[in-house]
Amino acid sequence: MLGEYRIMGRRAAEIAASVERGVADGLLEPGQLLPPMRELAGDLGVNPNTVAAAYRTLRERGVIETAGRRGSRVRSRPASSARDAIGVEVPEGVRDVSTGNPDTALLPSLAGAFAAAAERADERPVLYGDPAVEPELARAARALFDADGVPDGPVAVTSGSLDAIERVLAAHLKPGDAVAVEDPGWGSLLDLVPALGLRAVPVGVDDEGPLPEEVDRALLNGARALVVTDRAQNPTGAAISAARARALRSVLAEHPQVVLLEDDHGHHIVDVPLHPLAGVTERWAVVRSTAKAYGPDLRLAVLTGDAVTLDRVRGRQRLGPGWISRILQYAVVRLWAEKAVHARVVADSYGRRREALIAALAERGVEAHGRTGMNVWVPVADETGAVSRLLYAGWAVAPGARFRMNAGPGVRITVSPLALDEIDTVADAVAAAVGGGQVRRFG
Repeated sequence: MLGEYRIMGRRAAEIAASVERGVADGLLEPGQLLPPMRELAGDLGVNPNTVAAAYRTLRERGVIETAGRRGSRVRSRPASSARDAIGVEVPEGVRDVSTGNPDTALLPSLAGAFAAAAERADERPVLYGDPAVEPELARAARALFDADGVPDGPVAVTSGSLDAIERVLAAHLKPGDAVAVEDPGWGSLLDLVPALGLRAVPVGVDDEGPLPEEVDRALLNGARALVVTDRAQNPTGAAISAARARALRSVLAEHPQVVLLEDDHGHHIVDVPLHPLAGVTERWAVVRSTAKAYGPDLRLAVLTGDAVTLDRVRGRQRLGPGWISRILQYAVVRLWAEKAVHARVVADSYGRRREALIAALAERGVEAHGRTGMNVWVPVADETGAVSRLLYAGWAVAPGARFRMNAGPGVRITVSPLALDEIDTVADAVAAAVGGGQVRRFG
């Protein structure tokens, strides 16, 4: 059943660690069936309850899944095997358009804002017991949320979008609960859900966001939370339109107990309006990260939501990191006040490159998607072959397997490293790599 790999240990923690090592080292493969609990207990000379506790720990960590009498097996994408590992090694001389990073030429200088923040901290040091959220940041964030029609609610600050999403899910869900997620969708989120012991339920997307009928199906089948990307969806570039927002709000109105989480990481880099879904369900949150507009190392996101959700998030945060540095928070206040990022300019820059690539691919008979943001999604029939052929041609793209569950194969191309005069060269390479073979299971 396990081939050459032997699970070891006398205590539940040791047995669980042994299985995790096997998965991480590739000796226990995705989908591999584990021994029945009584059988493994006999082999190890321990009580079956010890093995049961180990398997329960592994389920909660997202390493294995159990299907009743069909037994326990390694998850198809175990939490101990990060999707970021699905990629290509980029040899010297190959252009890397796989990373999803912003164009550094569009990132503002941080020196002035941090100097001002440090000077302020010297004058008024933040001490234990002071507010966790910089009051000026809370006011500025709330004003921006108000301008985009996000319902009123308190503000919290987290260390990026994923930190916020993790805290909201942990505040309301328990291991084993189902979470509806976009497919294809953000690879880090698809890793996070099983790592929390939760079960990801894929929801299809098109250029206007999650498909309402698939959201409805997921919620009817018991999903207790829904995570959606409002704009610049990763990897497809989808953005929720006004019509799609109305349809999704109608679906959510039938499931008021569902936890709704909206990720608006495209704030300040997109030029399409936000159409928030929040306000229909009792528990909701909207999160905005600074990573794409100000740089991935500026680890800060602002979060708003209903009072219960925000109270739980902030309460648990107090018992961990305590708060996000007020120096960092004030630096963001200064960046916003200085309008260090001109959203229209950034959006226009990414938009010209993205639209040029999509148009060039269309001229060559290749379907591609990318309504907003910095990525273009290209459905393909043979994902591995397309990635390999593009690498041979001098272009490293991101394999779609990093972002999908049930969705059809594809590749993601990040346009931020590209100049406009390179677009035709990339399009030629993609068209040759696809070879006329595409699947149209997106949208």
